Amino acid sequence: MSTHSEPLAHLAAELDELKAAGLFRALRVMTSANATRVTVDGREVISLSSNNYLGLNTHPRLIEAALDAVRRFGAGSGAVRTISGTMALHEELEEELARFKDVEAVLTFQSGFTANTGVIPVVAGEPDLIVSDQLNHASIIDGMRLAKAPRVIYPHKDVATLRELLREARERGRPDGSGAYRSILVVTDGVFSMDGDIAPLPGIVEAAEAFGADVLVDDAHASGVLGRSGRGSVDHFGLHSRVAIQVGTLSKAIGVLGGYVAGPLVLREMLVQRARPFLFSTSHPPAVAAACIAAVHVLEDEPELIERLWANTRRFKAELARLGFDTGISETPITPVMVGDAAAAIRFADRLFEEGVFATSVVYPTVALGAARLRTIVTAAHSDDELDACLAAFDRVGHELGLVSG
Repeated sequence: MSTHSEPLAHLAAELDELKAAGLFRALRVMTSANATRVTVDGREVISLSSNNYLGLNTHPRLIEAALDAVRRFGAGSGAVRTISGTMALHEELEEELARFKDVEAVLTFQSGFTANTGVIPVVAGEPDLIVSDQLNHASIIDGMRLAKAPRVIYPHKDVATLRELLREARERGRPDGSGAYRSILVVTDGVFSMDGDIAPLPGIVEAAEAFGADVLVDDAHASGVLGRSGRGSVDHFGLHSRVAIQVGTLSKAIGVLGGYVAGPLVLREMLVQRARPFLFSTSHPPAVAAACIAAVHVLEDEPELIERLWANTRRFKAELARLGFDTGISETPITPVMVGDAAAAIRFADRLFEEGVFATSVVYPTVALGAARLRTIVTAAHSDDELDACLAAFDRVGHELGLVSG
């Protein structure tokens, strides 16, 4: 009897389950630049769904830098960094980032995700321990899995529990009785991507120092947002030289593509030898590296961009609250609009889209069941008129769907 079945039939069944649960997400297609006004699925809408905090992806200096690099160096780099793919532009970008972050050295990666999956397995292995915040980003979780180091999770931003876990780890050592951990790595997001709250970094660093642990901060959503000229959460809290590893992104506020790891020179040198995403991925195209260099200079030269970002953020949050929406515990431009039910959040986002506002719903498994939301980000580039139009749409649709009253 034949046992042949349709290829990947189990995936079709799983897709049907997602659709039945209202959790299936179709990709929306953009046919314009990812600016404040975009054309998505053929409709012009105001976007609140971009991580382009400062509007740098369309900044003239970045565009000119990218075009010049293409003319001089071509469309692609042609190889991984360890063969023939290291260009002077890559080295220049890393030197600029190291200066900007006030660290000894930086190594760039193809994305923020690969930065985490690259660095964590290099600095932590089976003899070590990783202690991680409960709500850390998926890339940190995957990096920990690849590291194969034992790990413990502390409740979100709970520094007291973190201290106790570190104390226990140092006093008891490895659970199998084989002795002390070689090292302990405490890992946290600087800004948490779904709730928009800021890590209590001073307390985390103090706890780590008390028990001889190193700290890794993923500053994807703090880069270009917190600190002087957007230098991130370590600068925001004045913790230079007390955080061993900073992971940053070039894909959000920087406006281009990629990630990086910042820290001591020995870290960079070991990553070059051992970080698998670095070793086995072609390096950034010249245009990407050149545009990122230009973005670092824009951050320093145009502080009014970050000032405008925060002014827009404060105004938008205050007006959402006045309308009766729950924005959770956000402290940053990431502003969730809490809904709870996944189907209701998806319907909310769909109706807003029909009203000319692109605000993406976020449901399980990205967030916990019952914690569905719309995740909004206003940028420095949004005008007052655009924010007014968005708020008016939230007001109309929120009342229509019974999400707010009054």
